[in-house]
Amino acid sequence: MKKIHFIKFSAYILVCIITLMSMQLQQDLSAKEIVKKADDNMRGKTSQADITIKIIRPTWSREMTMKAWSKGDDYSMILVTGPAREKGTVFLKREKEVWNWMPSIERNIKLPPSMMSQSWMGTDFTNDDLVKEASSVSDYDHKLLGRATISDRDCYKIEMIPKPSAAIVWEKVIVWIDSKDFLQLKAEFYDEDGALINIMNSSEIKEIGGRKITSKIEMFPVDKKGNSTVILYNDIIFDRPIDDNFFSTRQMKHLK
Repeated sequence: MKKIHFIKFSAYILVCIITLMSMQLQQDLSAKEIVKKADDNMRGKTSQADITIKIIRPTWSREMTMKAWSKGDDYSMILVTGPAREKGTVFLKREKEVWNWMPSIERNIKLPPSMMSQSWMGTDFTNDDLVKEASSVSDYDHKLLGRATISDRDCYKIEMIPKPSAAIVWEKVIVWIDSKDFLQLKAEFYDEDGALINIMNSSEIKEIGGRKITSKIEMFPVDKKGNSTVILYNDIIFDRPIDDNFFSTRQMKHLK
């Protein structure tokens, strides 16, 4: 009788171990899927956006307007439409290449990976933050850390660690994604020493282009009090077909 009880107990322990291992695998998978859902929600298959960017400093501020096009992870284009000094500047991401058209010198410049960590046109966003050379889905390993509440919304808290093969600006990113609508509401960016560098908050949830998105994104550098950059989505058109050839260095010179 004792032997039978021991066998049953051992079988129970084995089932528990297998269940815990399965839960861990599901947790890792679900973390990646959560990030993908949030990414897909903001991108769609394609997107065309009208955007305002405000750079805020303790003693001054300035504003830029731009148009942006994207297609999946591989293609994106940004055209600066104002102010006059920067008007006509274009950034193109085509697969793993990033280009910058500068109308003042009528030149296309290919940006090396080392420039992805630099400020995008004087903002608190990096070139990679805006042009998105790195994919938040395929270039990171994801881990679900737990749940938290952001702006009265239940969120998944997920740690994103760059894969060794990926040229990523950050050593670690932690994101908070709303569990209901899969909206990213907050992100923290850490450097190679583990120091928190930037905090990004997303708010003003609206239905634009037929889907619910966060229409306001604010980036705050931790060590620069009073500095911030705000991105406002004025309008977005999702899933309108865009040919791959649109995302070309030749097209950069003719955007309006």
